[in-house]
Amino acid sequence: MQSLELAVLDWIQLYLRCDFLDTVMPALTRLCDHGEIWIVLAAVLLLLRRQRRHGIALSCALVLDLAACNLLLKPLVGRLRPFTVQAVELLIPPPGDFSFPSGHTAVSFAAVFALKASGSPLWKPALAMALVLAFSRLYLYVHWPSDVLGGAVLGAAVGWAGARLARRLFPKTA
Repeated sequence: MQSLELAVLDWIQLYLRCDFLDTVMPALTRLCDHGEIWIVLAAVLLLLRRQRRHGIALSCALVLDLAACNLLLKPLVGRLRPFTVQAVELLIPPPGDFSFPSGHTAVSFAAVFALKASGSPLWKPALAMALVLAFSRLYLYVHWPSDVLGGAVLGAAVGWAGARLARRLFPKTA
């Protein structure tokens, strides 16, 4: 399995790597180093009365993602990152935590599914951003493809759960 995943990562490096993406991908991935873009979106939605239910759903999803991904799964699985197995030139500082699941991907898909489940039309641009962020993690050689897939699945689950939790906790708002 690892050799197949390395082949995917190496293919990206060989055929897709270019100066333009070498500049864009680190900048894009930084938008979500700690979920910043989604935290800001949640805060803005919470401030707008007509969008508050979406902000509550997104906030719940972000909290569930933090607990599930960063506090539970990453330490439990303890998977090493691909750049520790195969030496490559990294375009960003090496992340210091474990690899599985991809936190950038998980939080991004949590945002997508929370927005979709709460009825916000913002789920469509959020999906575009989530896909780019997920790809950036492969491009930057900091996650295995299965980390990104696992992050997307985890994000979908906690995003949906966050929207459901918001409806239960705040039925008049959500």
